[in-house]
Amino acid sequence: MKLDMHCHVKEGSIDSKVSLDEYITKLKEEGFDGMLITDHDTYNGYRHWKNTMKGKAHEDFVVLKGIEYDTADAGHIICIMPEGVRMRLLELRGLPVQILIDFVHRHGGILGPAHPCGEKYLSFTNTKKYFKSPEIIKRFDFIEAFNACESAESNEGARKLTKKYQKVGIGGSDSHRPDCIGKGYTILPEYVTCETELISVIRNKTGIEAGGTIYGKTAKDKMGKMNKILTYSFWFYNKGGELLKRHSRKIKGQSENPMDPIDPIEIPYLEEIQQR
Repeated sequence: MKLDMHCHVKEGSIDSKVSLDEYITKLKEEGFDGMLITDHDTYNGYRHWKNTMKGKAHEDFVVLKGIEYDTADAGHIICIMPEGVRMRLLELRGLPVQILIDFVHRHGGILGPAHPCGEKYLSFTNTKKYFKSPEIIKRFDFIEAFNACESAESNEGARKLTKKYQKVGIGGSDSHRPDCIGKGYTILPEYVTCETELISVIRNKTGIEAGGTIYGKTAKDKMGKMNKILTYSFWFYNKGGELLKRHSRKIKGQSENPMDPIDPIEIPYLEEIQQR
């Protein structure tokens, strides 16, 4: 089964120029069987699929929910929760990576660093957390071994990490524009229809392949040295957001349990998963 496991759609990511319908159409043309929506700190892209498109369009295509989470100290982390589970807390960016790992694992999910050898502050190996505690990478369930919007050097570093720590390597386009869609892929050894099945396949650690073609037309490629300004702007954005979201998490925690699923639980074995 061929998936794009790093996708941004404009219904969920403000920096995406591609609608979910357009994204799926292009992936199907490229021979993909499914996608993992990984919008920034939100499930809104997946909500659009569930509430507007599911059962009405692209019934031969598998759409799975994920999230690209902005941690306080370890860059971007892709999180995949079981079927029926979408935690409110994951839509409030800024958790330290140690707490994020504990939280996701406690509720039956898996996670791993996106573009781990990419830009400073955005990528795990270029954060202070990695230099202080490099062995934390052992706690991840997978590593994004190929990202179409990264350089050859960045992807090679990610592949070396995957091999060194014997982790599953996934691939994705990280596409925000139509001409990048499908340039990164993950091949699964079996067909999956939901997130719980995907989690099981990744935990099995066998027969998964990642690869693709480097895009080379990203904003950082066009900006050159000026891209450093964008990188440092992200640091201020993330730190400022962390403080604001910390307050939001506190307020939300007073009004509702932020660890509760967004949707009612519909699968009978979820309670058992959450207690692990």
